[in-house]
Amino acid sequence: MQLKTILNRVTDYKSFVVEKVNWAEDSEPLALEVTMRPRANGRLICSGCGEVRPGYDRAETPRRFEFVPLWGLAVVFVYLMRRVEWPDCGVKVERVPWADGKSPMTIEYKWFLARWARRMSWKEVSEAFRVSWDRVYEAVKQAVSWGLEHRDLDGIEAVGVDEVQWHKGHQYQTVVYQLDENQKRLLWIGPDRKAKTLLRFFRFLGKDRSRRLQFICSDMWQAYLKVIAKKASQAVHVLDRFHIMQRMSKALDKVRAAEVKQLKEDGYEPVLTGARWLLLKRPENQTERQAAKLAEILQYNLKSVRSHLMKEDFQQCWEYTSPTWAGKFLDQWCMRAMRSKIDPMKQIARMLRSKRNLILNWFVAQGKLSSGIVEGFNNKLKLITRKSYGFRTQEAYETALYHNLGALPRPEFTHEFC
Repeated sequence: MQLKTILNRVTDYKSFVVEKVNWAEDSEPLALEVTMRPRANGRLICSGCGEVRPGYDRAETPRRFEFVPLWGLAVVFVYLMRRVEWPDCGVKVERVPWADGKSPMTIEYKWFLARWARRMSWKEVSEAFRVSWDRVYEAVKQAVSWGLEHRDLDGIEAVGVDEVQWHKGHQYQTVVYQLDENQKRLLWIGPDRKAKTLLRFFRFLGKDRSRRLQFICSDMWQAYLKVIAKKASQAVHVLDRFHIMQRMSKALDKVRAAEVKQLKEDGYEPVLTGARWLLLKRPENQTERQAAKLAEILQYNLKSVRSHLMKEDFQQCWEYTSPTWAGKFLDQWCMRAMRSKIDPMKQIARMLRSKRNLILNWFVAQGKLSSGIVEGFNNKLKLITRKSYGFRTQEAYETALYHNLGALPRPEFTHEFC
């Protein structure tokens, strides 16, 4: 079987055929040159308007386009470009089916690199296929651009909103995920975590789609709460248990840290030293040694112990199925916390009271909407960022995240190269 036959089988370039395949002269490493020519009855397509137009002239020097490597050998398409002329467009270069614009890479090669860029870092892809990092970025950028343009945004009913830290210091990105049962993906990302940032998402989504949202999950960032209440008031807004228990764990850790310092100043036995994770970790997740150590600590009448017991007691709230009974438990727990004389826990009680309705929406949603999925996406997001050793520009950052987490569609090709 000849290489011409293979190339014609894995590609579908109407109005063009493979004329010949030769070794590239003076090429190091070895490469194959594939000379393309138009069919005798082929019609010229204007690159400006995309319509069939009359020919003008032909270039003297052929253009070279990189194709998918074959057996580790570089494959290069060689073609003498023609030009077309039309009053509306002027003189334009013809459109060829294997490349876009002035890019030196074929469309198939770009998608080939883009698919590998989801499995490895961009640097590893560039080294494996002997191309520059910029070429890989160009391929991924085109794949993301095509995917965003052709993705379906209809039927979105549940979304999760969160912020992730970007770079050092208090620099954040707002991310919105689709959390529907049949589709979980990154929908949108924008710089900062201000109210106007989330407003940009709702403008992107549109009024009609925003009105069709049934569930929204978020943390307790006030800017998000205001925007969601304004733009999607019909949706059940859920403050998920993950963020609530995270706040409670931070309050417990604050109590423990202050008490460790106080015990040391008063000259008492340092019973809480090294007990941070014993108090924060769920009992069912502890080892036998940790459980035994925790049992010893629980014998002491310390604020840290009482805070730990209050935190574990609050876990019963999530076992309710009725918002009414869950609300009664929440009110009783807050009352006990306010009487505990432990300031961090009292702050948690005030927070729970102020967000009572949003917390109870978790039971209205019957526990089907969880930001645990959001946190899972955030972990993947951080892994992507670390794997790429950070991104210097917002555009590159968004491109990488959409490419890996956006579940973007891809065009159909005659052959899948990877």
